Amino acid sequence: MRSATLYRYSVPMDAGVVLRNQRLKTREGLLLQVQQGERRGWGEIAPLPGFSQETLAQAEQAALAWLQRWQAGENPADSSLPSVAFGLSCALAELEQRLPQQADYRKAPLCTGDPDALFEALAALPGEKVAKVKVGLYEAVRDGMIVNVLLEALPDLRLRLDANRSWTRAKADGFAKYVNPALRERIAFLEEPCQTRDESRDFALATGIAIAWDESVREADFVVQAEPGVAAIVIKPMLTGSLERCRTLVEQAHAAGLTAVIGSSIESSLGLTQLARIARWLTPDTLPGLDTLALMQAQLVRRWPESALPLWDVHQLERLWCS
Repeated sequence: MRSATLYRYSVPMDAGVVLRNQRLKTREGLLLQVQQGERRGWGEIAPLPGFSQETLAQAEQAALAWLQRWQAGENPADSSLPSVAFGLSCALAELEQRLPQQADYRKAPLCTGDPDALFEALAALPGEKVAKVKVGLYEAVRDGMIVNVLLEALPDLRLRLDANRSWTRAKADGFAKYVNPALRERIAFLEEPCQTRDESRDFALATGIAIAWDESVREADFVVQAEPGVAAIVIKPMLTGSLERCRTLVEQAHAAGLTAVIGSSIESSLGLTQLARIARWLTPDTLPGLDTLALMQAQLVRRWPESALPLWDVHQLERLWCS
């Protein structure tokens, strides 16, 4: 006997969260639970505004249609909408006990706020010191100066940078000009610095700053392959598709000698704990990029270890459908 429940959530965000020039005041999405006999599985479906190809309304409609077919005994194919395919595949993987319980709760902290507090927090990081800096939101020269200061101040720090294709080639070169060439090898990678892949490739070769593919990974013509200057691919499952699709990308990256990084798309604590499990399972030797929970004002259903944010249970969510 199969049954399923679909919920909608809306969690307030910190006031300063800006995505592609729009302020994100609440994070909205769907949680679903599937049940068969005594077994249960949870999943999250949360298109990210400005990044996902589908809207939340489209995702809700597709998820409901899929769940109704599944509940009736069918085994429908993966949805063509990435967030729906991912959330449903996670729920089924939990139900069928295919998603390992062990998780990698380490995270590359996002560098924001007061510089003195930031230096103190980074200096106190245990083990491998890896942090992330969002660049491209302000002047490229300013970004270069900040990155240079961080690398100079903390000699054992490695940085992951993310530009979200925001720079022209000239601006990217302006950034690099302010990063000491002797420090550039401690930039683990810079995600998609330029507006086109060719410009980003040329930038990497000219500056010695390694790059990573992020948005490109989700484009139809993208092929995972070894390339000069390319160090990694960043896989954001909520934007990419099913667990199987993500697993295939990881395998292709490793076969090409590239690092594969599992990253978040500002999921709830439930989705983040699943991403931590996926990271431990598929990329055990790589620090995942999951430091986004602090942007939210509450957790949902499952608690992230060490987070003091209040935990909302299903009674604080809107139930959309139950079979």
